[in-house]
Amino acid sequence: MPDIDLVKTSSFRLDGRRALVTGGGRGIGLTAASALADAGAQVTLVARTAKEIEEAAAAIRARGQSADALALDVTDVDAVRKALAARAPYQILVNNAGMNRPAYLPDVKVEDFDAIFALNVRAAFFMAQIVALRLLEAKLPGSIINISSQMGHVGAARRTVYCASKHAMEGFTKAMAIELAPHNVRVNSLGPTFLETPMTRPFFENKTFRDEVLSKIKLGRLGQLEELTGAIVFLASDASSLMTGAALKLDGGWTAE
Repeated sequence: MPDIDLVKTSSFRLDGRRALVTGGGRGIGLTAASALADAGAQVTLVARTAKEIEEAAAAIRARGQSADALALDVTDVDAVRKALAARAPYQILVNNAGMNRPAYLPDVKVEDFDAIFALNVRAAFFMAQIVALRLLEAKLPGSIINISSQMGHVGAARRTVYCASKHAMEGFTKAMAIELAPHNVRVNSLGPTFLETPMTRPFFENKTFRDEVLSKIKLGRLGQLEELTGAIVFLASDASSLMTGAALKLDGGWTAE
């Protein structure tokens, strides 16, 4: 036999790790929770609507995996801090709760700007801070995954405020990564393109909008939720142990041009 040292492949398994997923009742959040649980994590789904996340957690448990629900308004930073202080630290955070209210620049309202920034920036920032500080106290490694967007890297009409919020997220992802790296807490962002979901499908019935979107996606199609699962598990697991302060874009080539 040749005397060759073969490199061991890093594990994508998450057995024994606790994961927190905000906006966990539907869409990307539910997809992330399902994927992490399937990889062995003990998942807590967070959202304001208790019934939605309780049903989602029950569906995950029905597969023989670990999930529970935590009803929280993530914009209430004091309530988040109190709730997480009463629980064991989470080694994985999928910082997913977010929103958009598309409008052309002349039509942007102050209340819409404030609502988008309150959730996409303020709530996301302090959720990451709270989870990270609990890890530092416990001297545990961790992975924070901020769900950004391809719009965190480009601009688009009708999305001035949303783009601003996601560019802000990209900025604090990098800065947090620098501060937390000495403690082995990694911080990365995930930037999907437009996804076809039950919630977004009606928008794509507008041919003009659909054609505009597809003209930018070099693969020529909308993304599917299941196409995010590998990237989420990758960022959460030891497979990405050398990756922090980075933006992983699943944009079908949108930002390549």
